[in-house]
Amino acid sequence: MIRAHELTKRYGGRTVVRDLSFTVRPGTVTGFLGPNGAGKSTTMRMLLGLDAPTRGRATIGGRAYATHPAPLTEVGALLEARSIHPGRTAHNHLMALAHTHGIPRSRVTEVLTLTGLSEVAHKRVKNFSLGMGQRLGIASALLGDPATVILDEPVNGLDPDGVLWIRTLLKSLAADGRTVLVSSHLMSEMALTADHLVVIGRGRLLADTTVADLVREKGAASVRVVTPRAGELRAALLAASPDATAVPDGPDSLDVHGMDAPDIGAVAAARAIPLHELTPRTASLEQAFMDLTHEAVEYTGAAA
Repeated sequence: MIRAHELTKRYGGRTVVRDLSFTVRPGTVTGFLGPNGAGKSTTMRMLLGLDAPTRGRATIGGRAYATHPAPLTEVGALLEARSIHPGRTAHNHLMALAHTHGIPRSRVTEVLTLTGLSEVAHKRVKNFSLGMGQRLGIASALLGDPATVILDEPVNGLDPDGVLWIRTLLKSLAADGRTVLVSSHLMSEMALTADHLVVIGRGRLLADTTVADLVREKGAASVRVVTPRAGELRAALLAASPDATAVPDGPDSLDVHGMDAPDIGAVAAARAIPLHELTPRTASLEQAFMDLTHEAVEYTGAAA
């Protein structure tokens, strides 16, 4: 189990994480989400003792990470996949880690097979692709067969087969009763993988909830409408309901929020506006995340 209690981290006059408390429980995949600059990486570094909190406390398995006598067998972490000596082979890198904890050679062979690296085990890391580097980082995290796994953006550089593999792996680790914390910017992947979510923005906790509850509470369902008179229908919908929004989604289509399909159809029928499509869209985790964090985004781009 991972516990963060009132974690605060300041760099000079800037507070990056502020009074952050949450618990990651075993048996579930917990997604750790937030916009760029939200403080996710700093929080994960504090969990692992790489950064000292200005205030507060973080424990894994009931104690600070640095106090575990054999940390690789308690906590497996991937924060930066390429922090590996480029001249080493994958096998030698894992063997070096194994020697520090008395982990047998057979376990090195197991994790190389588990991560699909057996055929390149004796290839130098400097020749690895981004995806292969990610797999080696995950192999390192799993080497000690830890009860807790912390992964930062584990699907970076993976092809579709690799993404499916990591999704299945995370679920199987949780099913074994392990504590799994994973950060990602891919909301579609989190929707398929995570059971629980911890969302932060500007260093503060925004949500600590299940995926289903966040989508239900924050996600906004919409209706796709296709009509050759999109501009006229948009004006009619906005006049019919003060809660309605109708965003152009192409030359003849609208993405309508705040009205359901029957009400949109009724407005169109009253004005004899033909409809070619009227399709309800369910709320998504991506939209729920955007709605929840829109006031906590530090870096935004201007529209083209």
